[in-house]
Amino acid sequence: MEEKEISQAVIGRLPRYFRYLGELRDEGTERVSSQELSDIMQVTASQIRQDLNNFGGFGQQGYGYNVEFLYEEIGKILGLDRKYDLIIIGAGNLGQALANYMNFERRGFLFRGIFDNNPVLYGKKIRGIEVQSMECMEQYVLDNHIDIAVLTIPKSEAAEVAEKLIRCGIKGIWNFAHLDLKVPEGVQVENVHLSDSLMKLSYNISRFQNEK
Repeated sequence: MEEKEISQAVIGRLPRYFRYLGELRDEGTERVSSQELSDIMQVTASQIRQDLNNFGGFGQQGYGYNVEFLYEEIGKILGLDRKYDLIIIGAGNLGQALANYMNFERRGFLFRGIFDNNPVLYGKKIRGIEVQSMECMEQYVLDNHIDIAVLTIPKSEAAEVAEKLIRCGIKGIWNFAHLDLKVPEGVQVENVHLSDSLMKLSYNISRFQNEK
């Protein structure tokens, strides 16, 4: 049977479902209705049901969703039932902040190495892992079967570094460089532009003020 194509909009909401369901689970909530989930997430109950029906539904009318079960199932859909080894390219402020963010490891993203082209940073330890030269990056990826590379480097360097990583067999790139990377089929990339989110906030502030 041909696998159903899931829209990026639906995929984009899955992490929010996972996060809110995790909070409900931690609070001891056993069951939740689509309407209760709607009130928490500010997404319509109909949209929630449609989203979850893409993957089998998981609920029963008049019974709602089992929080623990749905949390685990969405985790599997997101691929969080396995571990990913990742490295960070760029040991500046953003790279160090990401390396120190422990919540990634709780989700199965294991920080294994960090690389930079600034000799001043070589040997500096971040959570016990030393910053290495960029010259060591390719061999490290090959030797350690790294799954994901996080790019926190200037735009001018991103494409070349990405090409090297792809040649070494990297499966995914989380890209914070201000450049939308184009990668071959089979390599996944998530381009993150922090300024885009800030400009969206600016738009919403401006719109609200203009409506007053």
